[in-house]
Amino acid sequence: MPSDPATPDRVSTGVSGLDAILGGGLTAHRLYLVEGTPGTGKTTLAMQFLRAGAARGESGLYITLSETRDELESAARSHGWRLDGIDVYELVTELGFDSEARQSVLLPSELELGETILRVVEQVERLNPSRVVFDSLSEMRLLAEDPLRYRRQILALKQFFSQRNCTVLLLDDKSAEHGDAQLHSIAHGVISLSQSEQEFGIERRRLRVVKMRGLKYQGGTHDFSLLTGGLAVFPRLVAAEHLRDFDPTRRTTGSSELDQLLGGGLCPGTNTLVMGPSGIGKTTTSIRCMLSCLEQGMRATYYLFDEGLATFFARSTALGMNLRPHVDSGALSVTQVDPAELSPGEFASAVVRAVESEGSRFVAIDSLNAYMQAMPGQNFLMLHMHELLSYLNRQGVITMLVLGEHGLVGDMRGDADLSYLSDSLLLFRFFESAGQVRSAVTCVKSRVASHERTIREFQLTSQGVRVGETLADFDGVLSGLPSYRGGTPLFENEPQQ
Repeated sequence: MPSDPATPDRVSTGVSGLDAILGGGLTAHRLYLVEGTPGTGKTTLAMQFLRAGAARGESGLYITLSETRDELESAARSHGWRLDGIDVYELVTELGFDSEARQSVLLPSELELGETILRVVEQVERLNPSRVVFDSLSEMRLLAEDPLRYRRQILALKQFFSQRNCTVLLLDDKSAEHGDAQLHSIAHGVISLSQSEQEFGIERRRLRVVKMRGLKYQGGTHDFSLLTGGLAVFPRLVAAEHLRDFDPTRRTTGSSELDQLLGGGLCPGTNTLVMGPSGIGKTTTSIRCMLSCLEQGMRATYYLFDEGLATFFARSTALGMNLRPHVDSGALSVTQVDPAELSPGEFASAVVRAVESEGSRFVAIDSLNAYMQAMPGQNFLMLHMHELLSYLNRQGVITMLVLGEHGLVGDMRGDADLSYLSDSLLLFRFFESAGQVRSAVTCVKSRVASHERTIREFQLTSQGVRVGETLADFDGVLSGLPSYRGGTPLFENEPQQ
């Protein structure tokens, strides 16, 4: 079919995540501004842009006023790249150095901006590249001295490139005191890179498309990482853009009593929040539910924030739930996550990849207490979790969320109130009876089933989890200090191994 003349030709930026944000890439034969303070990844993005063109047989030209060819090639090697098919033109060397002044770092005072532009024009006319990177505009701004002259020269460059059918990236380090609105108005599109220092852990890098004429793009800020191999951009998750049909048949948790408590088991397309104090069995319950889903032929992904993998597998095996066969078969993926090293956007992208590429139908996040440490604030946690959970629900995934509470008995407090985001809520409590510390579980809410409103005894055993009868003769179990007025049989303690 012939292409729609109203649809502009697109060129890839070389970064798949950025292309997704832009809805397919940049409009060809236009001039774009990439701005960001030093260290945000502008040069790396520029090299990926030129390498993407070279892979398609398009010629590329890197014009540099700030770095030498050797520095650029060294940066490329650090990513495992070669700059084959890309011409590098060192404008500083051409203009500022001679055999008698190679140690000087200052351009001659008589150098004019017009001469700089002339050199650029000569190189473009000689090489006729399809893609051009100009690095950087801060040097040109200093040469121009006068803002009006600077603007006129940039406009002249834009007009020249538009006649050469070039797609151009202008790099700017944002050295202007109050930003450079002139560049924003001249450029066809503006991409802004930023980084922020954290009190602990790695810095957070974010990308924002400030403007893009004629294109519908995904607004807002998007996390990205600067890795060996280039920029990895993680588009902000928008749940409304993802929807699929799925089988709503309920799945058993592996415990008939727990199924009754939840009103029939686990429902695809919903999430269950498991809350309670440390050590009461929240993780074990999540593992029991996951193992049951694995046994029913589902694929699962478990994100582990709190404990090590060795402890996780050893504890599961000791409780009669051996996960190793499912890991070996590829049905289960257990990922240990360091929240100090992971941005929220990167985590969301990992979840999307697990669901859409690996086919996971069960996802567990253990725990939200550690996960929220990766967030810049509680408001962001709520917004991010809302989108992530909405996405998982729309995909028909069974989601388990573990949230620890502060304290052991009596008044309990959580780091954040996420109960309104959950479809079902399992609440665990310790309580005292006959000189022993026991555990209880209840389903506080369910949006998808008529659940039990009873409180049942709960116990960890060598066979996993055990849910008992309703504690009908107890009052005040959830407070941790109940009163006993009957003969409800309680679990006998399992003998020590």
